[in-house]
Order: sequence, then C-alpha cells, then structure tokens
Amino acid sequence: MLFNEFDLDPRLLKAISKLGFTKPTEIQRKAIPAALSGADLMASAQTGTGKTAAFVLPTLQHLFRRPKNSGLGPRVLVLTPTRELAIQIDKNIRQFNRFSKIVTGLIVGGMAYSPQLKILRNRVDILVATPGRLMDHMERGKVDFSRLEIFILDEADRMLDMGFIDDVKDIAAVMPQNRQTLLFSATLEGSVLNIAKKLLRKPQRISLATNHDRHRSIRQHMHQADSKAHKHKLLAHHLENNQLTKALIFTSTKRGADQLARNLRLKDHKTASLHGDMSQNKRRQTVENLRKGRVEMLVATDVAARGLDIKGISHVINFDLPTVAEDYIHRIGRTGRAGAAGCAISLVGSSDWQKLAQIEKLTGRKINREVIEGLEPTGSEPKVKRRAKARPKTKSGLAQDVKKTKSSKSKRRRGHSSALQKTKQTRVRKAA
Repeated sequence: MLFNEFDLDPRLLKAISKLGFTKPTEIQRKAIPAALSGADLMASAQTGTGKTAAFVLPTLQHLFRRPKNSGLGPRVLVLTPTRELAIQIDKNIRQFNRFSKIVTGLIVGGMAYSPQLKILRNRVDILVATPGRLMDHMERGKVDFSRLEIFILDEADRMLDMGFIDDVKDIAAVMPQNRQTLLFSATLEGSVLNIAKKLLRKPQRISLATNHDRHRSIRQHMHQADSKAHKHKLLAHHLENNQLTKALIFTSTKRGADQLARNLRLKDHKTASLHGDMSQNKRRQTVENLRKGRVEMLVATDVAARGLDIKGISHVINFDLPTVAEDYIHRIGRTGRAGAAGCAISLVGSSDWQKLAQIEKLTGRKINREVIEGLEPTGSEPKVKRRAKARPKTKSGLAQDVKKTKSSKSKRRRGHSSALQKTKQTRVRKAA
C-alpha cells in the first residue's frame, strides 16, 4: 500500500514525497482511514512507528476539505504531556504542511507568554499544547474553543501518569460536543480506558500490540546488584561495550541524574544530564548535543526523557528501576525504534525486586537474568509476591519531577477558580 491510495490532497502527497516516505507504517495504514472517516478513534502503538503522522495527515486533510468557521481559536487541538514532545509534533506538522497555508501554534511551559498570547489572539488552525500552560491561558480567559473541530490526545497514558487527568477533563469540558476526538496511547488499559469513555463517542479501536508483544527488536536483560557501588561497576562494564553508540541512562531523581553524569564525565565519558529543573533552552541544547554526537549518553529522569525521538540510541540502561511499571515500557521504547535493534539493561538492587515483579507482570514476560564474570552478585534472587495492581500507590521517582508543577497548578486553580468557571460557561454557550 502507498500513501496515494489514501486519496490525500496533492499538497500532502508532495510533502510526503519530499520527506522520503513511500509506504505507510502499520499504525498509519490503519489509523489514517479511520480518522478520515470522521469517527472518534482510540489507538495504541509502539513508539517510533510513525504514530504522529497517523493523526497529522488526516487532520491536515480534514482542514483542506472543510471551510474555516468564523471567529478565533484553534480548529484542532493536539494535547501532549511534555514540552519536548509538543515541540517534536509541531515540527512534524510543519514538515507535512510545507506546501499549504495552514496556521499552526505552540503553547508550552518554559517559554515567554507574549508570543503565545499573540497566537491565541489570532486565527490558528492547529494548536499544539501541554496541559499546564494551556490551563494558564484558559484561566485568564485567553482561549476560545468555539470553532474546535478535532481534539487529539497524544500519549494519553503518560498524561494520566503525570497527574494531568483533571486538566484534561477541564480542557475537554469547554470544547464543542460535536468534535472528533482521537486518542493515542502506548496502552489501552485501566485509567486510559476510563478517560476514553468520558471523552470519546463510539470510538473505533486500533491496538497493534499487547505489552507482551511490544519491543520484539529490543534485547532486554537485567543484572542483580548487591549495592550502589556494584551498580556502578556493572554500568562501567557496559559503557566499555563497542556496540554502544548512544545511550540513555535512567535514574529516579534529578539529583541522582546530575551526580551520575558528573561521575561519568570524570571517567572521560561524553555525558550530560537531562531533567525537569533545567531550562527549556538548556534541555533542547542537551538533546541536540546527543543528536550531533557531542555527547554519547544522557542521564535522564522519566519526565525529561518523555517524547525524545533520537535516531541511533543503541542502549537504554535503567540504573534505577522506575516506580511506575508503565514507565519501563516508555523508557526502553527510546531504543529499537521503527524495528531497529536495541538493547535495554536493568540494574536491580535489593530494593528493586518488587518493581521488577510489577514490570514483568505488566509486560507478560520474565526479563532475562544475566551475570558478568567477575561481577557476580553475592546473594541469590529473593522470592517476591506480585501485588494485585501493576501500578504502586506511591510514585516517588516521578513525583519529585512533577511535585512542584502539581502544587503550583493547584494553587493557581484555587486562585482563579471563578475565572475558569466563567470561561467554561462562556465557551459552552458559544459551542452550543
């Protein structure tokens, strides 16, 4: 199957050709016709499979076919959990939109308010936003959803894990009821299904792989570590591997990321840290340095690394296991993208066995245990009872990155609750 079989606008086909694409991926082959039909859609697919194009192409086609309604505000909203992912989606939209005059805008935290207010004061066709900053503008009455036609919720599972569920509901509540809603997620289970029932109407469902089938191209294994010092020795062994070209090393805290990055630099490794306390410009420059080979590895937290799309990441190393089992899937998805081979290594300390049990329950597979000669553990693997739920009640690692954000958002909502209610009522009246 070729892209021209979708009966897309010639301007889109020209852009697709310029980008060097000929055949759609599986998610594109299934999601594009479904989205073009106008039906609501919920879809899951592994990262790196062309998911963004699966919703960008039918969205642009819709805008080409339908005349613009009068008024201001976006015709399409793409809501995504992190700045990095929002910036990447905005870039992809511009690439496919290069031969048309569709107006796009980007609303994310860490950037000046003034240019964003200018975007919201003018007519914009596609708005890409993160929940926190969009809520800031909504609470001040700066967002008009009266002519919204399509709502796209990307990385829905991660959006919920990061604590944005209330924001998503608040944003959706002021949209027209007759919109089309497209929900994309790494998983279509649990809380994702619950939010889908509230936001979507009789959706078509596409699920390309179960957790058990995901990441077939990634070799996954683990090492038992007696102590933190043992973890450092195991890590040092793998960093000497000639097959390691670019690596992401995950820690549970921002402080841990900085400390580990410093230690690796002292050993002459080209290393940088990446976490939520860094400015947007610094984070962007750090990622660009990895892309261009100025650094060979990033030591990152889950929040900061979410949405990274960098070719050639050969290894993902979990120096600390994630507290939320689903984060393991997101982490290792940074390697082995689009079918390329990758390697995911986990260093499991004495306090990590319960986390490992939850990861193995979620993925439906036992991660291979491997021992390095000369670095063998002194003890045996403990027997661990799996908890009833894959997601623990506490999320200490993730909470450290999002605690300040959630706290400040809560205070803002209390201070501006009346303004937001007024905004909601006005938008609902317009939508009706």
